[in-house]
Amino acid sequence: MSTTAGLTTRTSGRAGLMLGLATLGFALCFWAWALLSPLAVSFTAALHLTPFQQALLVAVPVVVGSLGRIPVGALTDRFGGRIMFPIVSLATVVPVLYLGLAGHSSLAALLFGGFFLGIAGTAFAVGVPFVSAWFPPERRGFAVGVFGAGMGGTAISALTTVKLVNAHSMQTPFVITALVLTAYGVLAALVLRDAPGRTVPTESLGRRMGAALALPITWQAAALYAIAFGGYVAFSVYLPTYLKNAYGLTPADASNRMAGFVLVAVLMRPVGGWISDRVRPANVLVVAFAVVAVDALVQSSTPSLAPLGTIVFLTMAAALGTATGAVFALVAQRAPAEKVGAVTGIVGAAGGLGGFVPPLVMGSIFGHSGDYRTGLLALSAMAVLVLALSASLRRPVTPQAPQTPLAA
Repeated sequence: MSTTAGLTTRTSGRAGLMLGLATLGFALCFWAWALLSPLAVSFTAALHLTPFQQALLVAVPVVVGSLGRIPVGALTDRFGGRIMFPIVSLATVVPVLYLGLAGHSSLAALLFGGFFLGIAGTAFAVGVPFVSAWFPPERRGFAVGVFGAGMGGTAISALTTVKLVNAHSMQTPFVITALVLTAYGVLAALVLRDAPGRTVPTESLGRRMGAALALPITWQAAALYAIAFGGYVAFSVYLPTYLKNAYGLTPADASNRMAGFVLVAVLMRPVGGWISDRVRPANVLVVAFAVVAVDALVQSSTPSLAPLGTIVFLTMAAALGTATGAVFALVAQRAPAEKVGAVTGIVGAAGGLGGFVPPLVMGSIFGHSGDYRTGLLALSAMAVLVLALSASLRRPVTPQAPQTPLAA
């Protein structure tokens, strides 16, 4: 009995370490992924970009990182996070250095660098299956929620990028990020370990992707995540531009407010997962999307930023963060263990694509009408639709069997 208890304790402690390292890696990759957003206003002034071009600049890394999650998630199922985390982290260093040292002098160069910067966004599809394998079903919602809090790496970028450029040079934030990613890549290669008894698929990549696409939960979670995480990404990359255009804030002030939005969403993501471990994730999603629908409707009238506009954005951030945690609690409950990576890749791609489209739409709307009313009304309508989908998923499910004896 004592031997079993000691083994369980050691395994639990190791699972916590792996969760911490995975969350750190995710945060650092998201820091890199969001480097262009705080500088979009400055690039617009220096390169005379149109509102659509400015939106495209911040959206390109999002779409590449989103689509890249599909193969990266499937590769993580096959090779494990121990291999994939160092690869993604170190591969991100190249575009970060390119953008900082040479790739910020023209729109074409920024788009080229931003395309490859999207690699950083694929880290999400590495971490979810990696973390899920270390925890039993009844704790996966919270564990994946904690990992998902690594999306707060965008707050690091929001709080530091403009300040570092103003205090030193354009190269500074990019070089610092590259050095930190390199250090993490080495640490991950040395310390990360995949869960004991991890299920390794033997089918080809094509067959595994086909099997994941055949699961109803894949499409259901993809639709939910497109609004939940897509809304978070869209606001986290476009909020500085929105606040400048709608309220006349300076780039530094707008970036600080964006960091506040990100921080609230990040803190609520593990809360969403934790609550979903105790009640049905669909119930959490219904409430969260109801809040988003109301907030977007209120914000469509561009109320005064203090206090109503600030309250709206912070409660929307809390709702979106809660929903992102709940979606992957749903995935952890309903997706077969050996397909979590493939399902995560597809669902994560949907979330990223959900964040790619709104900045382009918002930029285009502002360029034509001078306000954002139509875009926010569309967000409210979409939140109502996924609220209805969430309500349809309230039926209970049979929990998965533990993936390994040690995880029980």
